[in-house]
Amino acid sequence: MKELLEKLAVAIERGKVNLASPFPPDLKGEEGADELTKRALDEGVPPEVILNDSLMTGMRKVGDKFEQGKAFIPDMLIAAKAMNAAMVHLHPFFESGEVVLKGDFIIGTVAGDLHDIGKNIVRMVLTGSGWNVIDLGSDVKADRFVETLKEYPNALVGMSALLTTTMMQMENTTKAIKEVSPDTKVFVGGAPLSQEFSDKIGADGYFPDPNKFAKHIATLV
Repeated sequence: MKELLEKLAVAIERGKVNLASPFPPDLKGEEGADELTKRALDEGVPPEVILNDSLMTGMRKVGDKFEQGKAFIPDMLIAAKAMNAAMVHLHPFFESGEVVLKGDFIIGTVAGDLHDIGKNIVRMVLTGSGWNVIDLGSDVKADRFVETLKEYPNALVGMSALLTTTMMQMENTTKAIKEVSPDTKVFVGGAPLSQEFSDKIGADGYFPDPNKFAKHIATLV
């Protein structure tokens, strides 16, 4: 079992999606996250062990490399793709409650902004860290965040923006959220942002690095 879990962690870290995937070249012809996750479940490995000992481990390793400048956005994206393949097999256990997640996290790119690469990376890092991520997509208006928060009242909220012209939508959305739920933690991210901007709009933090962000919110639960 240990060897299988280690192989799965490597598949996540390296972005090996499935047997047919030609990437990475040195793992060509080997099983990927898809097959390894299914095999682990078939062999009776508890889904929570797969999540904690393989998926979270693989995402944490690639996240650490990203933080250290040893991995880059494409590396994060292919790791996320492998993570997606593995999560297909685990979703039924999340829905049944057999696997207990850390909590709910609502994420979206703010109104007027269609960029979603950064948001998608954060989504997969948090998913791989054991969160139930509710992804609202891009061009998300303030009222959509608020309405979703009513469905998940204990959720944390994350907003992304890449365009300077859409940054102020973060202020509008943060105010709308805090008006209905003052204790909800709201976090912001995106290339043009800063901690100073986060403080100015009343958000609870700015994180340019998804791995550091995942580690931070883990302290809140």
